[in-house]
Amino acid sequence: MTLDSQTLWLGAGFAGQAFFAARFLVQWLYSEARGKSRVPGVFWYLSVAGGVLVLSYAIHRQELVFVIGETVTLLVFLRNLQLLHKSPQKP
Repeated sequence: MTLDSQTLWLGAGFAGQAFFAARFLVQWLYSEARGKSRVPGVFWYLSVAGGVLVLSYAIHRQELVFVIGETVTLLVFLRNLQLLHKSPQKP
């Protein structure tokens, strides 16, 4: 069985969406364990992974609205990772 290009791109798009969904599950479980709302560092890593995959898919599909939207949000995610590494984390 061979996978065609369209199937691979659909897989990338769905994988990106799965990373976005996983980050909210991680954030919820992390907050529940601490008894208050918190955002763990892995939230931002999942955001970047999902953002890169969805941006790649949007570029492949030539969807300008999604390319612009994903580019802007990806910059926000990367900035949050930069801030995360800049300051020590408290649980």
